[in-house]
Amino acid sequence: MALTLADIVASPEAERLTTGFVFTEGPLWHPDGSLLFVDIRRSQIAKLVPGSAPVIIREDSGESNGMTFDAQGRVVICEMVNRRVTRLEADGSYTVLAARWNNQRLNRPNDVIGKSDGSLYFTNPGRERLDPAEVDMAFNSVHRIRPDGTVDLIIGDIDYPNGLAFSPDERLLYVANTRPGQYIMVYDVHADGTVSNGRHFAEMPSPDATNGVPDGMKVDVEGRVYCTGPGGCWVFDPAGALIGIIRLPEYPANCAWGGPGNQTMFFTANTSVYSLRMHTPGTRIPRA
Repeated sequence: MALTLADIVASPEAERLTTGFVFTEGPLWHPDGSLLFVDIRRSQIAKLVPGSAPVIIREDSGESNGMTFDAQGRVVICEMVNRRVTRLEADGSYTVLAARWNNQRLNRPNDVIGKSDGSLYFTNPGRERLDPAEVDMAFNSVHRIRPDGTVDLIIGDIDYPNGLAFSPDERLLYVANTRPGQYIMVYDVHADGTVSNGRHFAEMPSPDATNGVPDGMKVDVEGRVYCTGPGGCWVFDPAGALIGIIRLPEYPANCAWGGPGNQTMFFTANTSVYSLRMHTPGTRIPRA
């Protein structure tokens, strides 16, 4: 029997945890029981303990977007306007992990994930949104930061890469493509961390993209793919068949696993942050 959303979502409705922002994004559940997220338009990073008011922990963040942890548990941040990927240190300073590839300045790093070997993968779209005089790279791309700090080109032939996620066994890399066309690509991941055999995993069409585009992505332990997009969060089985679209009061741009048992999904959605309990836990961020 085919799965339905009732087999996926345990909560009767989404709980709104906070509101009053402009464009929330980049959710990241912290082991201390808090959720980090960004307000892109205000260039802020906030920290939210469910049940309490959020606290702004960074101003002027360079339009920070996607965040994750590195293998040592340090927060890694994509800073779109600053055109770099940084790491937050224990003393509150920021270390630049990637600002260039092949001596070319990055476009607008958007989202970042970690792999169990300690490397970090990030999307680098936004060439079209830069002043042509400031463009170094001739394409949008996906890159890897090796544990030794080397920045590699992983994918250089994708239109507008946005969210990305690994399958539970890290043998597949999913990349959401925002425009033109709205779809998810999937790649085979090799032992050396490179990828090949890029192919369409799923289509996520919308007539005008005013209610969301393929954006943030996560995967559960059964290999199902959750991608925010037109009208809500689209849930696909491992073969790419659509199970259903989780509808929220506002359309979501990103999502993150967390909470008890890693079984809560948090959604950054326009002005607010929402949560839903799921029947199946999500994959965990690799930690040393």
